[in-house]
Amino acid sequence: MRADLEEEFRGFVQAAIPRLRRVALATSRDPHRAEDLVQTTLEKLYAAWPRIHGVDDPHAYARTVLVRSLISEQRRHWWQRERSAADAGHDVVVSSGSDGVDARLDLRAALAVLPTRQRMAVVLRHLEDLPVAEVARLMGCSEGTVKSTTSDGLRALRAALEVVAGQGK
Repeated sequence: MRADLEEEFRGFVQAAIPRLRRVALATSRDPHRAEDLVQTTLEKLYAAWPRIHGVDDPHAYARTVLVRSLISEQRRHWWQRERSAADAGHDVVVSSGSDGVDARLDLRAALAVLPTRQRMAVVLRHLEDLPVAEVARLMGCSEGTVKSTTSDGLRALRAALEVVAGQGK
């Protein structure tokens, strides 16, 4: 890759990584898997950067690659998936002094109980604030499916938050 494109890619990556990590972690529920998804996304973007560096919104392109990589990974047979030998409780590292830490931890625990497609729809619609049409395109389904999946996911999320909040008391 040319030096100017390489430098442009590095700048994009520095700006995009926090957002990609947030989406990957929220949709995959596993910090190690999320890091792998971000790495896979960045590898694919690097290979395509000479073609895509001039697109209007490279962040949208990166998010699309990430979501499709997750969907593709989940379609693999269970024996083809990599598994951690010590699949522990996936602790969250939160900096001290943060406001709303308990609420974020409760939300993360509640998101963890949702099925993957519901979690993905809720995260993309409400965390990433994407329109229904964009989520449908990313997930490879109809807009109606996104609406019903998001609705089911929010209903399940509310119920899970009540359970999580009840356990904390």
